[in-house]
Amino acid sequence: MIINVPYDTLQKVTKPTRYTGGEFNCVIKNWANVDCKMALALPDVYEVGMSNLGLAILYGIMNRRGDTLCERVYAPWIDMEAEMRAKNIPLFSLETKHAIKDFDFLGFSLQYEMIFSNVLNMLDLASINIFAQDRSDDEPFVIGGGPCVYNVEPVADFFDFFVVGEGEEILNEVVEEFIAWKNGGKIGGRRGFLKRLLNIRGIYVPSFYQPIYDGENFIGLNVLENAPRIIYKRVVKDMNAVATVDKPIVPFTDIVHNRAMLEIFRGCSRGCRFCQAGMSYRPARERTVENLRSTARRLIDVSGYDEMSLTSLSSADYSCLNRLVDELMTDFKTEKINFSLPSLRIDSFSIELADKLQAVRKSGLTFAPEAGTQRLRDVINKNVTEENLLEACAAAFQKGWKTIKLYFMMGLPTETDEDIAGIADLAQKVANLYRKIKNRRDVKVTVSVACFVPKPFTPFQWFGQISLEEFERRQKYLRSLITDKAVTYNYHNAKLSVLEGAIARGDRRLAKVIYTAWKNGAKFDGWSDLFKFEIWAAAFESCGVDMKYFSERKRNIYEPLPWEHTSPGVNKNFLISELEKSRAGLTTADCRRTNCTGCGVH
Repeated sequence: MIINVPYDTLQKVTKPTRYTGGEFNCVIKNWANVDCKMALALPDVYEVGMSNLGLAILYGIMNRRGDTLCERVYAPWIDMEAEMRAKNIPLFSLETKHAIKDFDFLGFSLQYEMIFSNVLNMLDLASINIFAQDRSDDEPFVIGGGPCVYNVEPVADFFDFFVVGEGEEILNEVVEEFIAWKNGGKIGGRRGFLKRLLNIRGIYVPSFYQPIYDGENFIGLNVLENAPRIIYKRVVKDMNAVATVDKPIVPFTDIVHNRAMLEIFRGCSRGCRFCQAGMSYRPARERTVENLRSTARRLIDVSGYDEMSLTSLSSADYSCLNRLVDELMTDFKTEKINFSLPSLRIDSFSIELADKLQAVRKSGLTFAPEAGTQRLRDVINKNVTEENLLEACAAAFQKGWKTIKLYFMMGLPTETDEDIAGIADLAQKVANLYRKIKNRRDVKVTVSVACFVPKPFTPFQWFGQISLEEFERRQKYLRSLITDKAVTYNYHNAKLSVLEGAIARGDRRLAKVIYTAWKNGAKFDGWSDLFKFEIWAAAFESCGVDMKYFSERKRNIYEPLPWEHTSPGVNKNFLISELEKSRAGLTTADCRRTNCTGCGVH
């Protein structure tokens, strides 16, 4: 069914181009000529969804298939949702305005836990049954993927299956299985297709796994239908062989990352103990300079962008970065293309690179010391010192920068008030350094402090999160220590962070909490002006679930964990070893620069 959105509806909403489609480089195919129809979704607004590189890559790969079409859908903003519900307009795709319920697959990219309520809202807007067990054979298969797949138990009841790991190869295999099942008469119905997926490495089908509890404690899983006991992630081994974005869709409106994105490598070997991405995206795999130069040329030629971001988890760790930057600057020297590195190492080498890259337009620099004292930086294995930071800032100030952003976390394991005070002290030292070097006072130092959330498959997964009250006390304490007007202090909503902490390490008992919160109005929880903690607190209470049991409780290294059946491949003994080293204040070197650390990923 093709949805006709009335013109007067678009006139009533902010940013109607969120819903019109038709952008440059979007792909429109004839529905009658394909065997498989897939909708890719990010459960947030258009501007956020369009900035996601992973979905853009999968969109291109699926549309290169002659037997498949792939279209996009994002969460309508609250004004558009009100119009859609009032006029009975179902959720529709951007490319051809088909109802999402008419697709064979609806794939959600789960970027972080606080968009889970939007998943339910989008399913409801699409008239798709929210619980997977209730779906009929003519409803789409609902897929989950993205960073959250290493603990999807809180939302497992809402999805038919999950893609664990990188999707470039695995989605092709899913489509081939679907077409074979469809052309073979759909033997076994919906469950028959899901059984076929058990043969694909990296597919997790929650309905074939039943959690077992002893009172309030999770004690294991009952595995059905000969499903694999552990689902290991899929990894693209050769980054030069896999497709990247061929023709980026150029939006009509501004988006969060409105630039070309050049993915230079994947993975990270630095081993920060709080970082789930650093553990789950291993191993590090690079693209060659030649590959990147040709890709960069094509991206600019087909998009018209005048800015390109060199993306990865730790961009400055690319082994040929200096050569790549020099050659890109040569390739585009007459075109005024601005290049940027989203993540810098805290060293003077990074400043030299940033100076080259920002020759066209100079913006601020961002560093992430993460903790205010060396003791705590050693606990989290950050492997940078105060001297490193001040040397980098000095080099930046001498090159003309005067705006520095510093990222920290609060509530890290073993943190004390002395560590909190160290954040204010370090920011002040940076401001004073500028004044000493430049003999001017126009420096701007922004201190952004996130609340630590223990995440699965990190050495800190066993630690409890500090309480809401303690987060708020520490935030006020830090605010009292920052008195220089050159230093701006930003901090996260602690209520949002403790909720994220509960969901991040939750199990399937949280499904009823998420459903209840959504029914009572929770949506766009990652947006500060729409997040309503009281709705979530009431949902936990009405469902008889203790939020603190999941957020604050310290785990024993011997207890079964609800997420251990989906694995990024990191060895549990390695995580335990890193946990013990953190307690002793011992660091682990980067294995790309020294020796193998025995993480188990290869």
